[in-house]
Amino acid sequence: MLPSSIQISGEPLSGAEVRDICRGLRDNAVRLLSLRGCRLCDRDFGRICRALAGATSLAQLNLNLGVVSSPSRIKQLAEALRTNRSIQSLFLHGSPLTDAGLALLNPALALHPALVALDLGDCMLGDEAINLICGLLPPDGAKSGLKELTLSANPGITPKGWSRLAIAVAHSSQVRVLNLDYNPLGDHVAGMLAVAVASSRTLEVLDLEGTGLTNQSAQTLLDMVENYPTALRSLVLAENSISPELQQQICDLLSEGEEEEEVAGSTVDTQEWGRGREPAAHQRGGSSWMCPSDPSSQMVLMTSGLGDSLLAETEM
Repeated sequence: MLPSSIQISGEPLSGAEVRDICRGLRDNAVRLLSLRGCRLCDRDFGRICRALAGATSLAQLNLNLGVVSSPSRIKQLAEALRTNRSIQSLFLHGSPLTDAGLALLNPALALHPALVALDLGDCMLGDEAINLICGLLPPDGAKSGLKELTLSANPGITPKGWSRLAIAVAHSSQVRVLNLDYNPLGDHVAGMLAVAVASSRTLEVLDLEGTGLTNQSAQTLLDMVENYPTALRSLVLAENSISPELQQQICDLLSEGEEEEEVAGSTVDTQEWGRGREPAAHQRGGSSWMCPSDPSSQMVLMTSGLGDSLLAETEM
């Protein structure tokens, strides 16, 4: 029997449901487990963690919106990840991890052999967390690392932390998607990110929606796109104080670059990249400045879209 998916959102989990989930994990019958916003007792959370530790078919795990709600649950998840070898995409958006919680998780994340997508959006992170995250983006030529990273809505990270991340992205040989939306970045940090994009040979999607940018940032990004060959295909600039004219110029240049790559036969297979995505109006990064209206719904769609694209790529 082919592995299937279990997706439950915002519901209290009964003991019977938890038993069924654990049985599916132990039988390697689950490929995607999404418990987004579900409510369950600590005992049942521990049972699920013990079951997923040995699961070999599980590729996506979505515990968004407060499922990992305490230090004890963070420790249980870390213990499971130390044993698990199959999870490729881990979504913890909206979990109160803080820097201390990520420090508990980090050793398991750093040593996991399959993890390529990580969502730590709205996790109350600061600069100490960024130092740990940079270790998941190893320099060019080092071990494999994350291909997709989400750090949306972590206002505790300072410009110093973002500058360190920009350096790590510039030297990473892996990262392809970086979501930094709804952080108070401002023009200074955007300038550092422009340098990182210009240096990166792999970054294809950069989400800067709602990050306090102005035309100054947009002009810097426009100069970068116009004068430096990059892998960038999508730059999300919605909800910033940027003129429509500058946004359109950037969009046009990115579109021209993508067309040139297609002619040269070097572009990524867009059918594989977008496999499993939701309708275009809700996609993250589906156009150059798309603005999804419901941040919480983004995370659900990310699970069914972003992770699936990685799975398709890995299985090819």
